[in-house]
Amino acid sequence: MDGLVVLLLVVVAAAIGAVIVGLWLRKRKPAVAKSPVDPYADNDHHAIHGDPRKLKAGDLVELRGESYMVRGTLRLDEGGWSWSEHLLEQTNGDRVWLSVEEDPELELVAWTEVDLDLAPGEKTLSHDGRQYRSDESGKAKFRSEATTGLNAEGVVKYHDYTAGDSLLSFEAYGDADWEASTGTKLSIYDVRIYPAGPA
Repeated sequence: MDGLVVLLLVVVAAAIGAVIVGLWLRKRKPAVAKSPVDPYADNDHHAIHGDPRKLKAGDLVELRGESYMVRGTLRLDEGGWSWSEHLLEQTNGDRVWLSVEEDPELELVAWTEVDLDLAPGEKTLSHDGRQYRSDESGKAKFRSEATTGLNAEGVVKYHDYTAGDSLLSFEAYGDADWEASTGTKLSIYDVRIYPAGPA
């Protein structure tokens, strides 16, 4: 009987050992390869001045020393390519749209709506003494957050033109007419963000 008890204890101990080893192996995670890091990324700047890619309604933004409140945001997607446009407003009611896009570098543009007697489609357009060349056009889906003056979601057509550093863009949301905006490229050093706090 003593031999049978010893054998039973050995079998139970082996079973417990197998369970422990199995759990330990299951908890072990394979080594995850580190993602490549941009050697020119300025993470210190984003830590001090804020990251434009994380803008949301309620944040305070300074563009070249001018203060704005983020009223709302459009999240746009065209075939897997995504970017954001943020509606910024000053206390006097002046508004600009700040587009934030990674292509692959971070691109920031301040857009101001203008009343033009032009429509997109031509290879070149003249405006304000400049000759603009067609750069890109397409159609994107958008999702609206907070106050933008647009539907919660929809489709926007766009046609962008360039003349050196000067930008001209046309957008038509849904079935609306084309609206024009002129754009000014910004560097990350032109933008300072004061987050409103957790969403």
